[in-house]
Amino acid sequence: MPNNQTQRLTHGAMMIAIFAILIAIAYYVPIISLVATLFAPLPIAWFSAKYDRSSSIILGVIGCIITFFFGGLLILPFSMIFAVCGVVMGDALRTNKSKAYLFMATGISVLITFAIQYLISIKLFETDFIKESFQLMRESYMASFEFAESLTGEQPMTEEAFNLMFQHIEIAIPASVTLAAFFLSFLLITVNLPILKRLGITVPKFQAFKDLRLPRTILWIYLIVLTIQLFVRPELGTSLYVITFNFSLVLWVLLTIQGISFLHFVLDAYRAPKFLKGLATIFAIPLYNFVMLLGILDLGFDIRSFVTGKIRK
Repeated sequence: MPNNQTQRLTHGAMMIAIFAILIAIAYYVPIISLVATLFAPLPIAWFSAKYDRSSSIILGVIGCIITFFFGGLLILPFSMIFAVCGVVMGDALRTNKSKAYLFMATGISVLITFAIQYLISIKLFETDFIKESFQLMRESYMASFEFAESLTGEQPMTEEAFNLMFQHIEIAIPASVTLAAFFLSFLLITVNLPILKRLGITVPKFQAFKDLRLPRTILWIYLIVLTIQLFVRPELGTSLYVITFNFSLVLWVLLTIQGISFLHFVLDAYRAPKFLKGLATIFAIPLYNFVMLLGILDLGFDIRSFVTGKIRK
């Protein structure tokens, strides 16, 4: 028991040191900051995958405190997100959860951590960093439009269209934050799981992307949102409009991903070259309406069996 305790303390101290170094590099060194950011949860995830949850939480808290000493309050929200990610990822691996659970848990933990930090920023420091960033972006756009107008003599966009565009951008902030949180989680999982596997941690596997089947509940939610948008027609700026607009954005992304998965399935069934899958994914972005329709059909109907049957004939 003493040996195990000593080993845990030694391992924990090493992980805290590595975590602090990675956070410092990610925060202060511009060139390699992205790489350090992607690997920042790794030390805590490794520790959390080997030891119990309470020890992992304590390690994460100490890691954040250490970063506070050399970075102050500004670095604390940054380090907290990656500490939480590390604890959640490692705990999911330790308890042998599926990769889907790992992805969802990490994404939700990032969202909750960000929301708490946002509330603290508003309530304690009276600083709305989202609003300030949005205002800065608006001023930047206005400056670029004024510059373009001085060169061409024409307005790139009317004031009404400009205000409408930014109103929709502001309304879409919840969906944007949600998608960004889960995208970050996906990147962190993709980058760190192979390394954790090399470190002796048992890691789950995602099924092949071509076999991706999202829950059919997504299709029903999309139909409800679409019905509200078509028949209720909520006014711009109302709570119902904000809710349906954000839901529709997230659902568009999910259904587009499902459509891309179907394209990969078809190409794989026809044994098409791999580069065609890459091309299909690239062209899916400008043709997202068509790809989203494929995603809807893929979820609503068993068209994969139809494709498989056609090939066998």
